[in-house]
Amino acid sequence: MQSVINFLTIKEYLELEHNSEIRHEYVDGEVFAMAGASEEHNLIVTNIIALLRPHLRGTPYRTFASDMKVKVKVQKADIFYYPDVLVTCDPNDNERYFKTSPKLIVEVLSNSTKTIDKREKRLNYQNIQSLQEYVLISQDEIKVEIYRQDSQVNWLMQILGKNDELRLDSIDLTITMAEIYEDVVKIL
Repeated sequence: MQSVINFLTIKEYLELEHNSEIRHEYVDGEVFAMAGASEEHNLIVTNIIALLRPHLRGTPYRTFASDMKVKVKVQKADIFYYPDVLVTCDPNDNERYFKTSPKLIVEVLSNSTKTIDKREKRLNYQNIQSLQEYVLISQDEIKVEIYRQDSQVNWLMQILGKNDELRLDSIDLTITMAEIYEDVVKIL
């Protein structure tokens, strides 16, 4: 990600995003332009949304794709990220352009964002009290990392491969790798 404008207020940032043709993430006053996504990335996100939406229909859970921001408060810093997929069920999480109480966040890894997703975002997302699971999906190989909060508020990591299933306890859903990677021909 490349910095384009420095030190905006949250209000200025939200106005910029509302009128911008490209998306930006916000980290404590600094704004970073988002890179475009590959075909594989888009297929994986579409597959996840296609599985989550019918499963959650008729429940208080709401599923959002790449254009919905998540606001994170880390110490005194305000941060806005654009996760690839997020699920929230808090009726008070009703801001129109961002959410603050996701239960599940999914990121599809790319070469340009992999390090940020695995380190910075993971650590910052883990500050969200409502978050139960953070899922990282590789687009270059059949590999999924899931970070799950246990009953003692510790975060445990599990790595899944081709023959495994992804169990999402936060929404009571199990997904196969074939479902996640459907139509992603390059790695199958």
